[in-house]
Amino acid sequence: MQDFDAIVIGAGQSGPSLAVRLADAGMTVALVEKRALGGTCVNDGCIPTKTLVASARAAWVARNAASYGVRVGPVEVDMKAVKARKDAVVAESRASLDGWIGGTKNLELVMGAAVMESEGTVRVGERRLRGKKIFLNVGARPIVPATFAGVPVLTNETLMDVDFVPSHLLVVGGSYIGLEVAQMYRRFGSKVTIVERGERIISREDEDVSAEIARVLELEGITILRGVTITSATAVGSGEKSAENGVRLETSAGPLEGSHVLCAIGRAPSTAGLGLEAAGVTIDARGYVVVDDELRTNVPHIWAIGDVNGRGAFTHTSYNDYEIVAANLLDGDTRRVSDRFPIYALYTDPPLGRVGMNEAEARASKRRVRVGKRPMSRVGRARERGETHGFIKVMVDADTKEILGAAILGIEGDEVIHSIADVMYARAPYTTISRAVHAHPTVSELVPTTLQDLKPLV
Repeated sequence: MQDFDAIVIGAGQSGPSLAVRLADAGMTVALVEKRALGGTCVNDGCIPTKTLVASARAAWVARNAASYGVRVGPVEVDMKAVKARKDAVVAESRASLDGWIGGTKNLELVMGAAVMESEGTVRVGERRLRGKKIFLNVGARPIVPATFAGVPVLTNETLMDVDFVPSHLLVVGGSYIGLEVAQMYRRFGSKVTIVERGERIISREDEDVSAEIARVLELEGITILRGVTITSATAVGSGEKSAENGVRLETSAGPLEGSHVLCAIGRAPSTAGLGLEAAGVTIDARGYVVVDDELRTNVPHIWAIGDVNGRGAFTHTSYNDYEIVAANLLDGDTRRVSDRFPIYALYTDPPLGRVGMNEAEARASKRRVRVGKRPMSRVGRARERGETHGFIKVMVDADTKEILGAAILGIEGDEVIHSIADVMYARAPYTTISRAVHAHPTVSELVPTTLQDLKPLV
């Protein structure tokens, strides 16, 4: 048995930062990781997928160069080179983490799967570790339903090993991961079909957002099947990582055949097999670790940070979890999860930036809501780039004048959204932006204009 002041289980976005901060404060710390440093973000999430998205955009720009007055020859995608570029970016991130952790005094990296034997004891292989404080940062995993049993289905994780262009990629699930991958592979050269059970894609977004993204994807040649359920799946071929493959889906709309299938219907917390029962840690019906507003579990010396706590499903919320815990433990601060606004982006092209409430939430709040909306075709930067899909939409409270939420679907929307978020965090009135002078020609300059023409939300 080896004693530590703290044990951090999982080296995802928040785990390493917290482990280093605790070690720098003089604690002895064990950081346990069963797979690879960096978790989902570094290995099969944000960093690799956005690297692939960049390559896909390069192919799209090259194919559309003539519309900008630039003539190029035939465009070919070398997927082995695309994957090699992605792998190099991932390796660099891993190496940076490895050097940072390895160079930190009082911190030991323990590789292997952790299983809690009690509220203070963790087994990793043949080793048993005891910690005064334990932090769970085990993340989430892709959901693959029993319908696909025996089928060589791709997930966002196994997709990272693909070094070829599928001839026909069936994307099961019309949400964030599915849409990004669908557009990416269409631009690489695949035929792509999205199979969505709901009546519209990304149903948690406003209807106008959903409809506009669907329109953009369909203009690029992606087929979207809505309101379709899958009853069975049959595979023919040599495996999910092979270019020679085949899959047949029996659906409510009839049979559907493709070369490969990506399952992108959601993610579940990685709590199974962690031994939380032995530790007395409470989980909810979906398997998420239950935490309070400061991320403590029902066991006072155990915290849950990152995707596993169900309080956010993003790299940035995971990192903020680390900031909350560290500030409260080490800085005498009182930071809370409820202090933050939901903010995220969908990295299709054009991207979607979202912060705060959507329309349904604004209506449910019973406030007097006013909304401003402008098409991206009014944005000089968008017209100059020839990318005018989308719009800017901002909602405000008519009485307090505070901004309630915004959606920016369009070129650079994932960056511009932060100018709105910062004003929201300042609890400043929307006039802080509406009366501001922004540089021309930019996307940001249309945000003040949008807020100068507010109408009741109907």
